[in-house]
Amino acid sequence: MSSAYDSFRINIQDAIELLKQFDAINNNPPPPEAEVLKRAGLMMALTALETYIEDRITEAADEIVMGSEDSILGKFYADSLKNDLKYFHTPNTDRVRVIFRKYLAVDVTEGWAWNNYDQTRARKELDELVKVRGEIAHRSLRPKEGEPAPHVVTKDSLRKAIRFIRDLVEATDSFLAQSSA
Repeated sequence: MSSAYDSFRINIQDAIELLKQFDAINNNPPPPEAEVLKRAGLMMALTALETYIEDRITEAADEIVMGSEDSILGKFYADSLKNDLKYFHTPNTDRVRVIFRKYLAVDVTEGWAWNNYDQTRARKELDELVKVRGEIAHRSLRPKEGEPAPHVVTKDSLRKAIRFIRDLVEATDSFLAQSSA
């Protein structure tokens, strides 16, 4: 496994810890203010994924450039990636696919298959999670007092999202290891 994968395993712990904190104060029903832990957990899980993608492509690009860092093409390649990563804020399927194609000439989403997930289902699941993340980040989607609306992130959906993201990262890392061999 890559160094990026090792870092991801540490970074995803924030999301897991937020879910544990929610479980610890779950008093049937949990206090309304505890819902923020689930929303924050989803944000942290997707941030861990985003960081993994950035670290993993940088790691692979460094291998490509190795020995030619001082050449014009090597410098251009590295600088271009560094610049593109400044704008890589949302790890949806299209953005992940484009950046890996551009810098590694591989469609990493082709490797997104495991257990009950094929590439199509994995892509759809990721895009749905990213959509919810955007709604949470820009609209909060905090339940309104007195309105019995379902929470945007349930305990089960957060648990499932964390598991999905872990599996997605593992599949990505395995696929890239096979692609470079």
